[in-house]
Amino acid sequence: MEPIILASQSPRRKQLLEWAELPFEVIVSETDESYPDGLSPEAIAIHIARNKALAVLAKAGPDKTILAADTIVVQDSRIIGKPADRADAIAILSSLSGKAHTVITGVVLRRGAVEEAFADATTVVFHPLTPEQISFYVDQYRPYDKAGAYAIQEWIGVTGIASINGDFYNVMGLPVSRVVQMLGTGDWG
Repeated sequence: MEPIILASQSPRRKQLLEWAELPFEVIVSETDESYPDGLSPEAIAIHIARNKALAVLAKAGPDKTILAADTIVVQDSRIIGKPADRADAIAILSSLSGKAHTVITGVVLRRGAVEEAFADATTVVFHPLTPEQISFYVDQYRPYDKAGAYAIQEWIGVTGIASINGDFYNVMGLPVSRVVQMLGTGDWG
């Protein structure tokens, strides 16, 4: 299989592709992560992923397969992005404590003008977290580059998550099994 181009600097997405033993190289380009008003959360994640793919397409060329993704967290119709600082991370995790939220990853596979896009959603429920647990996590793991201010594969996921409904790896940042199936079966492009 020809290597795909991963349009992401995410160490988690790189790790998932390595675990899946997919050949890939990384090319990134700064992209605008804003989106038009009125989009559903799924459409927002796809819109941002599409912008990433298009930016990298200009660098990689039309004969390369590009994989781009964007992950957002939604709670009570509110989109929760990456925390701005420590206080914001603590506020985000406090709002997630003891409640359910949805992690949505928009995925775009693109080769030239041919594109396949989808969004995958996973529901995550946290146990009630104490202020001490939240502060410990934020101070030890510094989750400032993570939507929802946490990574499921870190301490808070191991100790603080009550349940998930959906793809665990989607919460890490890429529904890798679905991507592998699409690439392997040629169900796109």
